[in-house]
Amino acid sequence: MSNTTSIANDLQLCEEIAELKKSRQAVILAHYYQEGVIQELADVTGDSLKLAREAAKVDAPTIVFCGVHFMAETAKILNPKKKVLLPDMAAGCSLADSCPAPALKKFQDELRSKGVKFQTVTYINSTAAVKALSDWIVTSGNAREIIARVPSENTILFTPDEHLGRYLMQETKRPFILWKGSCMVHEAFSVLDLIKLKKQYPQSITLAHPECPENMLQLANFTGGTEGMLKFVGGAPRPTTFLVATEVNMIWQFEHRFPQHTFLPVPGVACACNACPHMAKNTLTKLRDCMRDMSPEIPWAPSFDAASEVIRRSLL
Repeated sequence: MSNTTSIANDLQLCEEIAELKKSRQAVILAHYYQEGVIQELADVTGDSLKLAREAAKVDAPTIVFCGVHFMAETAKILNPKKKVLLPDMAAGCSLADSCPAPALKKFQDELRSKGVKFQTVTYINSTAAVKALSDWIVTSGNAREIIARVPSENTILFTPDEHLGRYLMQETKRPFILWKGSCMVHEAFSVLDLIKLKKQYPQSITLAHPECPENMLQLANFTGGTEGMLKFVGGAPRPTTFLVATEVNMIWQFEHRFPQHTFLPVPGVACACNACPHMAKNTLTKLRDCMRDMSPEIPWAPSFDAASEVIRRSLL
């Protein structure tokens, strides 16, 4: 397919999606890690925290969630009577996969049998069944605030991201037990290539997501979630080159809001950029098809009732 044909096809898909949005009375929510054209079509873009809060406010009968499965689950939990669609049900998450609910339940039972006093703080990148076993749910944007609510006599069992957990443990000076999970995107950045970029652009500023391993965070000028990164970049007083260590589609959001700056992706160890293969499963064609067919839809699951209580207490 030629580039001209591809552009014409995308434009046609965008027109169809816009029409379907009206006829289906649908709202499109898109994560910052979706490709730029999907973010541009969305009614709301954001990180996991912002999208969860926006999902709770939706009046439309249909929510189309352009993100990964756990995000669409959260939207359904907060809107039990609404139809929540996910363009590709195979859009999963390596972090969520790293912490199966039965394994977490077994570990919690072992800790209790040893007399360990703890509360389970779970990163939002997790299944609803894991959320239902948790005392608190956090995102990279609200984690410090939530951890401050955990009584000081409790150890924090942090699941599933060991890198974010280690970062928060260092920041809060609290005792943590870390689940051994990680994000396949943020774990794969090349430290060597970042060092080369910093030498090539000595006046640059490095932004790193706290899901990155500690050796990447040590090289960052700013560590924070995507909303925190946007706020930080928005405060830059003059044109600046930023080296970005998070999913590469975040750069579309940066360039859209702050065209005066230059944004360069930090390479992964195996590729020139780090794109999430799960986020990439949502395409324009699949977005059009799911709105046309009103499927695939997130069904209500038994774990959602318990998950709803902790999500609302933690995020809203």
